[in-house]
Amino acid sequence: MEVLDRMKELLTYIARNLVDCPDAVEVTEHPSNGETVLELRVAPEDMGKVIGRQGRIAKEIRTLMRSVAQRQGTRVSVEIVD
Repeated sequence: MEVLDRMKELLTYIARNLVDCPDAVEVTEHPSNGETVLELRVAPEDMGKVIGRQGRIAKEIRTLMRSVAQRQGTRVSVEIVD
């Protein structure tokens, strides 16, 4: 799907600009309960940069991705995994 590919590219772009090790950023997708889950993996030392203080950055990433997906007529959620 072209829409999901663009969503993955956007998430990868955002994450790579937040971390110190951009080559370690990996985004995978899998369907779950009628929506697509994008799993974001970063280097362990960069986990705090993606999550942010009190989870603020992670929350904003999820909000942005959900908003873009809604405009494209699809449902997407983001999970940050280690």
